[in-house]
Amino acid sequence: MKFSKILLAAASVLAIMSCQKSGPKDFVLGKDQCDNCRMTITAQKFATQLITAKGRAYKFDDISCMTMYESSNPDKATNAQTYVVDFPSGKFLEKSRATFIKGGSIKSPMGGNTQAYKDKAAAQKAAATLGASLTK
Repeated sequence: MKFSKILLAAASVLAIMSCQKSGPKDFVLGKDQCDNCRMTITAQKFATQLITAKGRAYKFDDISCMTMYESSNPDKATNAQTYVVDFPSGKFLEKSRATFIKGGSIKSPMGGNTQAYKDKAAAQKAAATLGASLTK
């Protein structure tokens, strides 16, 4: 009887763990801090995340902060999933699928001055409007 209760409890824990959301975690704007510069994350549209192979999520307030973190922490960046926020929609997308624009009148929290776009045509249009350059 005791064994079946332990087995039931273990199965319940495994079921709950398997239902957890994979991928990027939601930001708590005004509370979460950038894991690179320690600034409070206040602008969702510039925020990024790196999720290690072990599942630990690192949050950043600017694309440039995540890039610096990846360079200085190759052990955590290896095989990590990286996410940026699509500037028009505010939704996460994999960094490898994004098109970036940089410069012009873009002002981001840490001066990276880069925006990510899911749609390349939208990125080109925004770049022309903002005087920015397409970087991918």
